[in-house]
Formats: sequence, structure tokens, C-alpha cells
Amino acid sequence: MTQRPVEARGRAARSNDSSRFDDLKREAFDDGWEMDDNAPHQVETTLTPERARSIISYNKSPDLPFDRTINPYRGCEHGCIYCYARPNHAYVDLSPGLDFETKLFFKRDAAALLERELSHPKYSPRHVQLGASTDPYQPIERELRISRQLLEVLERFNHPVAITTKSVLVLRDADILARMAEKQLAFVMIAVTTLDRKLARAMEPRASTPERRLAAIEALTRAGVPVSVGLSPMIPGLTDHEMDVILARAAAVGARTAHYIPLRMPLEIKDLFREWLEAQAPDRAKKVIAFVRQMHGGRDYDAEFGKRMKGEGPLAEVMRTRFLIACRRLGLDQKDLPLRTDLFAPPPRSGDQLGLFG
Repeated sequence: MTQRPVEARGRAARSNDSSRFDDLKREAFDDGWEMDDNAPHQVETTLTPERARSIISYNKSPDLPFDRTINPYRGCEHGCIYCYARPNHAYVDLSPGLDFETKLFFKRDAAALLERELSHPKYSPRHVQLGASTDPYQPIERELRISRQLLEVLERFNHPVAITTKSVLVLRDADILARMAEKQLAFVMIAVTTLDRKLARAMEPRASTPERRLAAIEALTRAGVPVSVGLSPMIPGLTDHEMDVILARAAAVGARTAHYIPLRMPLEIKDLFREWLEAQAPDRAKKVIAFVRQMHGGRDYDAEFGKRMKGEGPLAEVMRTRFLIACRRLGLDQKDLPLRTDLFAPPPRSGDQLGLFG
């Protein structure tokens, strides 16, 4: 089958190649026809409800500061070309390319499932990460409101939550987050990968603009919600020169802490990112890929724990040193506030009080 690079309006991926699990693979070839296949066109977003048996996912990764996550959505309309969640779309027989950005799934019963799981007598609370895979505040959340429903449940149970997002839509839920933050139950990380509006639009086409993300940090801080800025990923040769400026801007509007992860290119991401990079920054493409490979032992990606999210070698060490020095200078080198678990308590259910009169 012919699979040509495309330019879809408001999308980052330039292809929709088969997943690694497909028996049949699609490869591009020139068939001699002079068709205007590269003209930008519209690819509509489709939504499909997904039936889930549980909503909390657990992990034992030594690289992560949390052991449980909630992801109300599969796929992400923000369309970040570097997103490490893209390969997950292959598990539902879809492409990590355009399909990931346009064929989205939502867990309609997420709040009910969460309430059931938190009510289990053997449940032991630790902070849950909302949006560790795909963004819980991507555009479809505006109508579906699943993330807000999840926060409502977490607030009733006094359960700690940390949120990662690139969207100012998180401000819609500042009322809940502020109340939870008063009890040391909520924390938000806003990701700012570049301040270059044009680059951000190409790289993260449907995420909030960099300036609006900084404004969200300021607004949440004013509301009493602790906020961290996430410079993830930092792309050597493309965005890493902005590190100090992003940190300074974030600190100026109230960010308490900062984190970063160098670009990772596992599985299908390596081809998707290369294709995007060659189209958007052809003069820098070879250098960027060479730098990324230098930070991962000469490979596109090193999946070894302890290395995969930090990189290794001289370039990785320079990036780490720059980050630490800038954070120290700007007061962003504080530890994240620990979220409380001692307040956790399932709320009384209807009928529970009847036992008092038995």
C-alpha cells in the first residue's frame, strides 16, 4: 500500500504507518503521479468510548516517583510529535502516527471505577499521577469533563493527586485543586518545552501556547496550588538552548520546582520524530539526531532503568549541570512538597448511618 508523507492541518505526525504488531507493512514509493498530496488537509478527530475494568494502573519503575497512575484518555489530540505514549496506540491496532492524534478513546465510567477502587477495604493510599501517559486536559476534556469528575472523587476521599498537563484548561478545576492544596493533597506540573511559538505550534500543535502555559502557572500559584515546570523533553540542538530562559520565566510567575527529561525515541517515535524533524528543521535534523544518539549510548533509545530518562555521556552531563545551576540560581531547587496520605478516608455511603441506630 502507498503511504506518502502528509501535512494535516493542526497535526504533528506526517504519516500513519502500520504499527509494529501489523503483519502487513505500508511503505512509501513514487508511483509517478503528480498529485498534490502534500497540501494541508483536515483530519477529523473521532471519539470512541472504552470499557475499562479498572482505572488505576500500577507500576514498579525505579525511574518514576509514583507507583500508580490514572489515564482517562487513550491517544491525545495535543499531538506532540515526541510523545512517549504514541507506541501505545499499536496495542489497539492503530498507528502511533496520525491515528494517535485523531482516533481517541475515553473511559466514560472512570469516576465510578475510581470510587469503587478507593472504597476497597484493602486499598492503601499513595499519591496518584493523573495524566502520566496522555494529557488529562486535552481539548476533548472540555466537553467530556472526565478529569474533573475524577478530581471530585479524589477530593471526597481526601486522596492525594499530582497532575501533568500542557493545557490551560486545568484552570477550570482550580476550585477543586485549591481546596485540595490547602490540605496538601494536590500538585500540578505544567510542561513548557519551548518559548518559540512557531516551533511549539509545529511540535505540539493543539496544546496551549507557551505564554498561556506560563500564565497558568501564575494563576494556579495565586490560587495556592503548588506548581512545577516540566522541561520535558529537552531536545539537544533544537530546544536545549532555551533551558535557562524557560526556567527563569517559570520562576518569575511562581513555579516552585522544575524537572526535565532529555528526548527519548523508543519504538515508532524514532521514525515519526525523524520525519517531522526533516520537514520542520532540515538544516538541523542530522545534528539533532546525532546529539540524541550520543546521549543514549549511540542508539536512538536506551531502555535501561536509570539511563532511559536521564541519558548518559558528556552531552547529558552538560545538560544536567546547566539545569542544576539554573535551578539553584532561580530558587527552583527545592524538593517537591510531599502529598499527604494520612487524611485519606472513604466517605460515608448512603445507608451507612443506619447502623448507628441498630
